[in-house]
Amino acid sequence: MMKTKELNYNPDLLRYTGIIGTGGIGSGKFFVLNGDNTLGREESRSGHFLDIRDYCKQHIILHYVKVLLGPSFSVIPVGKIGDDDIGQILFREMVQTGFVMNRIEIVPKVSTLFSFCYTYPDGSGGNLTTDNSASAQVDEGFIEKAAADIENLGARGILMAAPEVPLKARQKILELGRQHGSFCSASFTTEEINHALNAGIIANIDLIAINMDEASTVAGSFVDKSDTASIVKSAVQKLRMSNENIMVSITDGKQGSWCWDSRQMNWFPAIITKSLSTAGAGDAFFAGILCGISLGLTLNEAQQLATLVAGLSVTSPHTIHSGVDRYSLFEFLNTSDLEFSKIIIKLLED
Repeated sequence: MMKTKELNYNPDLLRYTGIIGTGGIGSGKFFVLNGDNTLGREESRSGHFLDIRDYCKQHIILHYVKVLLGPSFSVIPVGKIGDDDIGQILFREMVQTGFVMNRIEIVPKVSTLFSFCYTYPDGSGGNLTTDNSASAQVDEGFIEKAAADIENLGARGILMAAPEVPLKARQKILELGRQHGSFCSASFTTEEINHALNAGIIANIDLIAINMDEASTVAGSFVDKSDTASIVKSAVQKLRMSNENIMVSITDGKQGSWCWDSRQMNWFPAIITKSLSTAGAGDAFFAGILCGISLGLTLNEAQQLATLVAGLSVTSPHTIHSGVDRYSLFEFLNTSDLEFSKIIIKLLED
């Protein structure tokens, strides 16, 4: 009998039975320039592509959720892709993973979201991202088409809103989730998080997942940026002013993560491992948190699962580590000297 890759759990005990998410769906290329001097405005320069498969946030988050929760858990992405080669490849990969694809629209004569990431030999660099992609066309009306799916899941469903689609579309899916009693989760970029606060979006979120840079932006300029604990405390306080019961997840790379469960704060260390790329690690962590919540774990327990998923994800050069499953996570856990709760170990054991 072939072993299943999902976590070891009883589907009848799921707190939530499905997730509906929106966010960017796309890909990218990584290009290493020859020479460390800054590229000139009209300069031509040689370099080479890296063998790295890049994915956008919605795809990364939902991939890990589906793999780890398996066929008993429904995953419905809401988004748009172009009718180009990239869109076709991503569509096939999402089908293969097991996503329900009836809320993915293929837009003719429009490109799929794409980023061109360039780096210098010293590791610095930047990226260029299309602003007229299919993902940019995800609007409130398109989100409304998923209202029946959201209603069907109701209080047994999770809503997830991730960047790379317009903020108003994400606001709409969270409003629909709140209307139908779903658990609502979201992440934001540094550039948009204060707008999300000012627009009242935070009021419709049960869990926000951000990194330390985004938390620093929320905390404001009066906080000592060298004091991580002060940043975390101030960010949580400000978020609670918009939503008293909000749960907060803050990742800080090798320094570990902080989670506020609406009552108390918990810090958990990162797993020290050889990293090939940290791109996508925050999204992997978010996915681990959502898996834990779906299983009815406490936020602190979900934080431990998320630490494992994110830690293993960085051992791959790709933004989705296709080898992450129950067995690889259990092997990874055994390489660490961190203490994990019995419930986490049980989820990974045969």
